[in-house]
Amino acid sequence: MSDMNTKDFLIGTLIGGIVGATTALFLAPKSGKELRGDLSEQAHMAKEKTSQLTSDAYEKGNQWVDVAKDKSTNIAKTVSDQSQQVVDKVKDLTASAKSEAETVANDAGSLAQDLKETVKESGETIAEDVKKEVDDAEARVKQEMQETKK
Repeated sequence: MSDMNTKDFLIGTLIGGIVGATTALFLAPKSGKELRGDLSEQAHMAKEKTSQLTSDAYEKGNQWVDVAKDKSTNIAKTVSDQSQQVVDKVKDLTASAKSEAETVANDAGSLAQDLKETVKESGETIAEDVKKEVDDAEARVKQEMQETKK
């Protein structure tokens, strides 16, 4: 904002100076040749000041372009760095989730194997108990039959 006010002030000062000088030239008693010389000199000075202001404006514009490029480069780098951090965190979380899934799968497999062995052992124990009961029942039946034959 202050750059804009400074620019407006300089332009106002330049225009005011030109108007004032022109008015002074026209109101001062001079010959035509002197008046033309003064007008020519004032026009030359106005041209030089305009060239200087144009040069200053280009220089300021180039400075602003450089600042904008620096800022945009910094912003792009910051965005890139933060994006990389997000990607790294996602990779870490994915690896962690995969590791957890493998652990759970291994635990489930181990549990299933343990359960299978327990069922097999229980089945064998039950089969032995049933066989023993059947053998005992057969023995009692044989014994009763022998006792009834007597």
